[in-house]
Amino acid sequence: MRNAISKKLFAEAQRYIPGGVNSPVRAFRSVGGDPIFIKRAKGCYIYDVDGNKFIDYVLSWGPMILGHANPKITKMVKNAISKGTSYGAPTALEVRFAKMLNEAFPSMELVRLVSSGTEAAMSALRLARGFTNRNKILKFEGCYHGHADSLLVKAGSGLATMGVPDSAGVPDDLAKHTLTVPYNNLDAVKRAVAEHGKDMACIIVEPVAANMGVVPPKEGFLEGLRKVTAENDILLIFDEVITGFRLAYGGAQEYYRIKPDLTCLGKIIGGGLPIGAYGGRKDIMEKIAPLGAVYQAGTLSGNPVAVTAGIETLKLLKKGVYKELEKKSAYLAEGIKDAAKKAGISACHTRVGSILCTFFTSNSVIDFASAKTSDTKAYARFFLAMLEKGVNLAPSQFEAMFLSTAHTEREIERTIKTAYDAFKTTL
Repeated sequence: MRNAISKKLFAEAQRYIPGGVNSPVRAFRSVGGDPIFIKRAKGCYIYDVDGNKFIDYVLSWGPMILGHANPKITKMVKNAISKGTSYGAPTALEVRFAKMLNEAFPSMELVRLVSSGTEAAMSALRLARGFTNRNKILKFEGCYHGHADSLLVKAGSGLATMGVPDSAGVPDDLAKHTLTVPYNNLDAVKRAVAEHGKDMACIIVEPVAANMGVVPPKEGFLEGLRKVTAENDILLIFDEVITGFRLAYGGAQEYYRIKPDLTCLGKIIGGGLPIGAYGGRKDIMEKIAPLGAVYQAGTLSGNPVAVTAGIETLKLLKKGVYKELEKKSAYLAEGIKDAAKKAGISACHTRVGSILCTFFTSNSVIDFASAKTSDTKAYARFFLAMLEKGVNLAPSQFEAMFLSTAHTEREIERTIKTAYDAFKTTL
């Protein structure tokens, strides 16, 4: 693999950008080597500045479910740009898009558009606190909801611990309002609610945890969250930035048949452009300004370019892509599992729909603690071997693989064969 130009660009980038990257995982710190700089993308492939071509399973961290540079979406975006990129005023497009989101997610009776998944989660938390007049939130260890202060909190040593900052710059006084318990541990949730429920505004969860690798919910876990929150007047927030429009047209709440009070969506709703949304029950959403006292605003919220891309993306997804994605994903997951076994690798393989992961551990992965038993050095060797042979995976063990409709049987078979060779390098 050629990488001279990428190396040169990375060296220059470090002079002007912290760590040489605009998002930490891109720096390749957990896998070694230098990051590749991308020049363009098309379908299921990305192309770097050195002329290398890679089958892409990062897909901009999930949203490119229809493949890169989908011609129908790009055509509509070009047309929208010709009319202006931002108005800072209402448009008919926003109304149409909000209606489409409501039809896909009936739990989102009212919808507010924002510019990112982080902004959606941050706003949903503020709304939950404003609606309930309570301060505390409960999140799960290993789940990521963006980089808002209240959510950059880790657990202590107990099962239901008061939060401590997981990042410099987060005040202890703010972090103390965030409780953290292990994912998939309903008993820990119930203990936390028993102790802090009277001041607990919400529980926020990734229905399928996809930021510690991929960790599916145990049977009854999401149902249990719905029950305990309803019984204690606590809001249940589904962070569907990853799962929304990926597991099903109606996201994880359609897939698992559970209705949350609030939902957060991310860049998949804009075909990868910067956009997000949060929405939920009408009585809750009516607390947002200008109707209520919970303030949230944004000049670029609902900008015509991203909304146009979103409308076209949802139109294409509604035609039905999920059976095809399920078939392809099962084929890839089983192929990788078989390749690991043939190569003599002990691994745990997880998948929900078109989101999958391989952990280099013989343990079952059910939460962040078990995910951390994975041999990250083995993953780094695997990642680099795959990259060298033209397959782009996430540069971290604790991320997911994503498939798109643009991946064909040819690319999947090549990936499986490459994985077998790469697994042998991890021994």
